[in-house]
This record gives sequence, structure tokens and C-alpha cells, in this order.
Amino acid sequence: MMKAITVEPKTPGSARHEEMPEPDEREGSVLVEAVAVGVCGTDVEIVEGKYGWAPPGASRLVLGHESLGRVIDPGPRSSLKQGDLVVGIVRRPDPVPCPSCAVGEWDMCSNGQYTERGIKEIHGFMSERWRTEPEYVIKVDPSLGILGVLLEPMTVITKALEQVVMVGQRAFWEPKTVLVTGAGPIGLLAALRLSVRDLHVHVLDRAETGPKPDLVRDLGATYHTGSVLDLDFAPDIIVECTGVGAVIGDSIQKVKSGGIVCLTGVGAGGVASRAVADVAAAAVLKNNVIVGSVNANKRHWYRAGQNLARSDRKWLSRLITRREKPENFKKALERQPDDVKVIIQFSEI
Repeated sequence: MMKAITVEPKTPGSARHEEMPEPDEREGSVLVEAVAVGVCGTDVEIVEGKYGWAPPGASRLVLGHESLGRVIDPGPRSSLKQGDLVVGIVRRPDPVPCPSCAVGEWDMCSNGQYTERGIKEIHGFMSERWRTEPEYVIKVDPSLGILGVLLEPMTVITKALEQVVMVGQRAFWEPKTVLVTGAGPIGLLAALRLSVRDLHVHVLDRAETGPKPDLVRDLGATYHTGSVLDLDFAPDIIVECTGVGAVIGDSIQKVKSGGIVCLTGVGAGGVASRAVADVAAAAVLKNNVIVGSVNANKRHWYRAGQNLARSDRKWLSRLITRREKPENFKKALERQPDDVKVIIQFSEI
């Protein structure tokens, strides 16, 4: 038996730290000891009962999709070795498969029958041990240590920036200025990756104190609070990481002609028909593109691992602002003012 953090999907208040059987070998030939799991808004929303799907035949789901583990048994058909640090890929292709899943781009699944660890029909990584198939595990640079838990968030921005570049190639384009809205883990990693390019990087967030302003400034970027509309420049690129409707609307209005707004944040709430028409008019008259980006395929996981390994360790370490033990997982789900990335640590690195 082992301990895991589980929830009954769509049942608020059902999360608990409990004993459950060891992972079945049918879940994958690679056996991994959990080191840490990152907590994000998705986990909070699943615990609140907003969504989530247990594996077929089960009533409870093991939480967690931002993993870091140590290989216990690499299995018979893996190039991994015992002791390797690894992360597990989150999404699996649908069984049909749709054309995108058939070519390994399950992040672009067109029929919605994909599955996701810790979210949709596959147990996640918030357990003392977990299994995975060799093709769905990524080896982490050992020098990263606990910072390897940031690899999944890095995949999100790796894909998003790839999308921006691909869209930008539709015409002659020389972007100079980029705005990132939201200084959470995704937004800060976006600023990190953009800061190595020949761009003027700006980050906007609500926080006026705490670690976020210094993290942004230490990248050589400019930190802002307030409204997007109050900025004294029009960005060529906006990477939107809040999911807040008002921020999205302001971003579409503010972006420069010929610019790109990349949406990575997921929010909720309706909009009036006139607002939709205004958004459409802005996009048409200014030749703008609004593109959504979610999840990542194996190409992005591989590149994200490279990007993370090249990044400054001291700066990355400041993103992890709090560590909690598995038995204290409820504290990890409670957001505190200075939180950036909170992790649940299962074992020492």
C-alpha cells in the first residue's frame, strides 16, 4: 500500500490523503518514486468540484499533473536508469485516433477523447509511487534537482511561443515589444524565455509587493500594475496568462496593428454580443491574430526540458515559494499573497 492525494471528481470537499494500492503494472513498465508535484489552479478547481473525471470503473482520482520523480525500476524496454530524475507527460491521445492524435500532436486533439493524468480518466502524480509508459516520460537534467518540477509549466509556454512564431510568419513581421499579462508561474516563465530574445519585455500583474516585481526586473524586463489600457505603448505580442475576461478584452484592444494575442489562461464568464463584435472589428481592422494555446505534445516537452536546463538556477529557485508535505496538501491549495509556485514534496531530492 502507499499514500496518495485523491478526490471524488465533481464533489466539493472530497479530497483526502489516503492509502491506496500500489500502481498496477498495466499503467506502465516504468516505476517512479514521487519527489514533488506542483500545485496549480487546475488542481484547486478539481478539488472545488468544478470538473475532473475518475478512471473508468473508479470513483476517485489521484490528483496532480506537474510531476517530478526518481526512477525505481526502468522496466525492460526503457533507456532510463535507476535513480534518473523524470517527469511524466500529462496528456494521452484519444483511442480513435483523430488525425492530430494519430501524428503525435495530441495537444491539438479534435474530438475531445484525449485523457490527462490527474485531470481526465487517468490517475495523476500525487502518490508516493506512480507508473508510466516509457514513451510518456521525460528525463530531467540532474543538475536541476527539485527545479525539475517546473518542467510541465515550461511546456505550456514553450508551445505558446512556438504558436506565436508560427503565426507571425504569415507576413513580414519584426516584433520589438512583448507584454505578458499575469506574473504567475506561466507568466514568469514566459518572461524568462522572451528575455533571451531581442525584445523589450514587459509584465503586468496586480501584485505591487512580494517576489514578482523583483523576479521580473532581474530578467531585465519592466514590471507594471494597473490596466493594460493605461500602458504607454502598444505591444507587438501579448502573451495572456490570467484568463480574466477584462484583461483579455483590453489586450485585444491594446495590441499593435499586425500583432498577436496568445491566450494561455483559462477563465470563465459570458460576454455581451456587442463586446464580441468589438473584438472582431479590432482584429479585422488591425490585421491582428488571437490564438489560443493549451497543453503540449512530446516535442514541446523535449524542448521545455532543454530550455529549463539552460535557465539560471538561482532565478528559477525563487519561483518555488512554498513547499508542503503531502499530509498538509490542503495548505498547498490555499493561495497566500506571496505565492508563485507551491509544491507538495513527497521525498528528498
